[in-house]
Amino acid sequence: MSETAIEITNLVKKFGGFTAVNNISFNVNKGEIFGFLGPNGAGKTTTIRMLCGLYDPTSGTGKVGGYQLGKEAQKIKQNIGYMCQKFCLYDDLTIAENIDFYAGMYQTNRATRREQMEKILRQAELTESKDTITGNLSLSVKQHLALGCSIIHEPKIVFLDEPTGGVDPISRKKFWAIIKEMATKGITILVTTHYMDEAEMCDRIALISAGEMIACDSPANLKSTLMGNTLFEIEVDQVMKGLETLHSRPFSRDVSLYGVFLHVLVEDPKYEKEIRETLEEAGLQVKRIEKILPSLEDVFVFLVEKQQAEMKK
Repeated sequence: MSETAIEITNLVKKFGGFTAVNNISFNVNKGEIFGFLGPNGAGKTTTIRMLCGLYDPTSGTGKVGGYQLGKEAQKIKQNIGYMCQKFCLYDDLTIAENIDFYAGMYQTNRATRREQMEKILRQAELTESKDTITGNLSLSVKQHLALGCSIIHEPKIVFLDEPTGGVDPISRKKFWAIIKEMATKGITILVTTHYMDEAEMCDRIALISAGEMIACDSPANLKSTLMGNTLFEIEVDQVMKGLETLHSRPFSRDVSLYGVFLHVLVEDPKYEKEIRETLEEAGLQVKRIEKILPSLEDVFVFLVEKQQAEMKK
């Protein structure tokens, strides 16, 4: 495999008249944790399924592990790991039976199958529970088991489609520790998520919205360069009225809710005084205005709203 594990150029997927993925291009380097960040329905899962050889692209070209999309789908499937969004094991089988099934499906060498099973059980903290029916496990334990089964054949490229959806924060942290460890061993990982804290742990992120890739860079670069403006966090007594008051002002490039605060993007920090005066004239009590660095969520909201505005033109 070359230093580039995944190469995608102008990838498109249409279902009838609906375009699910629209002209996406990106490369993923060997050993990189590459994240897809976006809301449900953005096209993340459809893209992964094309890369895994489950869907043929409508147009565009690409290689996964050196194998061409569409033309060498079976070879791609044999050389990747894939953990789908919904739990993909069999609830009526025991833990050991599930592991053995996947080992056989991936044609794992029988001499190493026992060793791999012990490794998966240890990683999922199930060493003493291998005869437990899988359906009786908690969601977080199932996800750890599913990950182990998806990499039982030791692939060099792994696709994880929202692997921690619905999992508690502690289990998510453990799951990501495993992902980080895999990357240190040279395994390439493409993971989809809608959790901002998980996106921060990726080496690079592609921001996906309405089937389009609207940005791609490291989390640090996205936050430091993409917005290129001053961001204020504002605490007022009536946050929704504050949002409405500032939204149409000419100095506001973007105004959004961030929990119980307002985030206001302006071209110059000098507008702090004007922001305060505008809110107070509207009868609002301004408790705090503070210049802050943008979060990944700020960047994503800004870019999605910018994309939506351009689509309406």
